[in-house]
Amino acid sequence: MKRCLVAVDTPQGPWLCPVELPDEATLDMALEQARRLIPPEIAHQVDWDGAPVGVWGEKRDRGAVPRDGERVDVYRPLVADPRQRRRQQARGTKPGRPPVA
Repeated sequence: MKRCLVAVDTPQGPWLCPVELPDEATLDMALEQARRLIPPEIAHQVDWDGAPVGVWGEKRDRGAVPRDGERVDVYRPLVADPRQRRRQQARGTKPGRPPVA
């Protein structure tokens, strides 16, 4: 048996779900177990079947086998491009507003 931490980024904030898995368990199996631990009203907001996943911030295939103690990440799409937001802040603008003269 191995233990992993599944980190799920939700609109309400991150959820960390410790899971215990058989040694041969895949990332998909870890996600399935975490899905049952998160309250249903939050779990339905996560794209469990289509969202990209990774281990310690590195994207991986869902069939990959995580090691004991690793963190499995479930990613969600960005609302805005962080580079574009920084550029707008440097110009003194906010998304959707004209630049300050």
